[in-house]
Amino acid sequence: MKMIPSSGVFLFLSVDSPCSPSFSIVHFLASFSSQSRADILGIALAVTNILAGLVWLSIKPKILSPEILYGVECKQLSPQLSDFTASELLWVWNSLLEATCCKSLVVVYGNKCLLQIGVAAESRGDVVPVLVQKLSQGSLYKNAMKVGKQNYLANLSLYPGRVELSFLPSNTQSVILQPIGDMGIVIIGGDTVRGFTNLDQTWISSLADKLDATLSKTLM
Repeated sequence: MKMIPSSGVFLFLSVDSPCSPSFSIVHFLASFSSQSRADILGIALAVTNILAGLVWLSIKPKILSPEILYGVECKQLSPQLSDFTASELLWVWNSLLEATCCKSLVVVYGNKCLLQIGVAAESRGDVVPVLVQKLSQGSLYKNAMKVGKQNYLANLSLYPGRVELSFLPSNTQSVILQPIGDMGIVIIGGDTVRGFTNLDQTWISSLADKLDATLSKTLM
């Protein structure tokens, strides 16, 4: 056992193993009065709590703030839609707008853009339209339709394929591409990185099923 001075206090070091020395807490505390031992334990617990707090702060996810999207407000409905179908699409839009970080919505079905609404990209003061033929040739659209499942681009700036969504504001933060059966797709633009929760994603899948049921009856 070795006695090592530390700031006027002697620490008794017990070498139990040549590879892993450990302090002999019993001998260390025995050299102090009961009050001193209580003080030392109190300080040790306080330091432990502080360290635990620092650990939690280091792993706590950063809260990201919404961005103001650059573009123009638009509301373009296909003139071929019945009043019922138009109201159904607008209900979906209003629901997403109220419950999620959605700020842009595009609905394509049967090779036609049925709805473009919310904040859209701007070119010389006009809305950048959705060119369905060009969109359908892009990798994002093809992959989503091929798999038949939702594709969530949680941080759009990291995806080179974002250029295929030129009708969305240039600083759109996140995008969901949700197939509508095998006939179309819903494209949802958000103003926050990783802004769509797991619950949002599940709900959007259900909305797409509902839209498929409506559109397949009213447009086909």
